[in-house]
Amino acid sequence: MITSDPVASFLAMLAAERGAAVNTIAAYRRDLEGAEEIVGDIAAASPEALGKLGAAWSALAPSSLARKCSALRQFYAFLQDEGLREDDPSPALPRPRTRRPLPKLLGHGDVDALFALAEVEAESDKPEAVRMLALLELLYGSGLRATELVSLPLNAVPRDAPFLHITGKGGQQRLVPVSTRAKQALSRWLDLSVDGGKHLFPSRGKSGHLTRVRLFQMLKDLALRAGLAPEKVSPHVLRHAFATHLLEGGADLRVLQTLLGHADISTTQIYTHVDAARLVALVNGRHPLAAHRSRD
Repeated sequence: MITSDPVASFLAMLAAERGAAVNTIAAYRRDLEGAEEIVGDIAAASPEALGKLGAAWSALAPSSLARKCSALRQFYAFLQDEGLREDDPSPALPRPRTRRPLPKLLGHGDVDALFALAEVEAESDKPEAVRMLALLELLYGSGLRATELVSLPLNAVPRDAPFLHITGKGGQQRLVPVSTRAKQALSRWLDLSVDGGKHLFPSRGKSGHLTRVRLFQMLKDLALRAGLAPEKVSPHVLRHAFATHLLEGGADLRVLQTLLGHADISTTQIYTHVDAARLVALVNGRHPLAAHRSRD
């Protein structure tokens, strides 16, 4: 539905047709409104007006600049599709070349240190400690995103099947396996949780569940107590460790794509970084020519 506000119509389309998440729509809104503050009405902006954005955004990181320009390009494509504009001024936008940075890497020893401490602290049966262990098991054992984890409803945990029902980005649903260890930690947490709400990790806050910010804080506090640098540990880093360590163990890239909820396999290829030394060793040890040379 087209309204008198093209930006609002564009954002409504993202929600209705592409199933964009609330956070995604909010980010698009900020980028488009930020451009309007510089050039005025972006729906009617000329290529010359858009040229001003390059100078205004020159101090931005390449990834931030690329995101803002992507939002504008999609907006102008929408205007053309809806017949609200005949020309496309977006070629006047800068086209930064970016390379998606790899997430920080967490080694097996670091993960072991986190779990060793979490398990010891959970022996007290204090609800906060058992909850931390359950959160850690799901971050590293199932590769959940922070938002997916904190907002898990109680009914996402099945009674019999060893899977979680996850609603990820864009409302896409997937099944994620839950390890025996994670099931045990979850069972202990459910026995101790007396909130009675609809979320697996409830909170008295507005959302009704644990927030992403609080999850970040809890992980960094755990890392500090475990003798690790807090900046090394985050939900995203543990998700990356889940994927990387599975790949090291021989998991198929397509399986990882499904587990991580990636729409595009290229995202999984970037995300599941394996160190160069292991790849070289794999080629040297498994390539047919390696065997041939060893016989010579």
